[in-house]
Amino acid sequence: MNGILIVAHAPLASALRQCVLHVFPDAAASVAALDVQPNVLPEETQAQARILMRQLGTPKILVLTDLFGATPCNVASKLVDGVRSRLVAGVNLPMLLRAVSYRHESLDALTSRAMVGGSQGIISVAVTAPQNQVRRSSHDQDHRDHQQ
Repeated sequence: MNGILIVAHAPLASALRQCVLHVFPDAAASVAALDVQPNVLPEETQAQARILMRQLGTPKILVLTDLFGATPCNVASKLVDGVRSRLVAGVNLPMLLRAVSYRHESLDALTSRAMVGGSQGIISVAVTAPQNQVRRSSHDQDHRDHQQ
């Protein structure tokens, strides 16, 4: 089974972990979170992340970070080797739930499923009922623009 480490700006990592444990309470041992604090040196954060990776006790780990190019991602990129661990930036709850659901699969499959889950979890939702939307005049060129 693969481990999952979330490295994100405080308090996002812990919050995401708590959400996952609400749905999958049995996943506590395989999901770890590191909240990156604003006044902590990256080297200290990296050391904490290494400890959490060891504590997961799994041979393969998927590391998820919140924002590409930011400190959590930069720290995490120094931890992963591309073989025993992989890194995906842009973590969201659908991505994380998908990753936990498939944590028993190969690291390649897990990484792919997490990325698909994250992108498929982004959906535009109408905020008003169709009967409350403003009607377009009949000379409007794009008739598809207002469809649900």
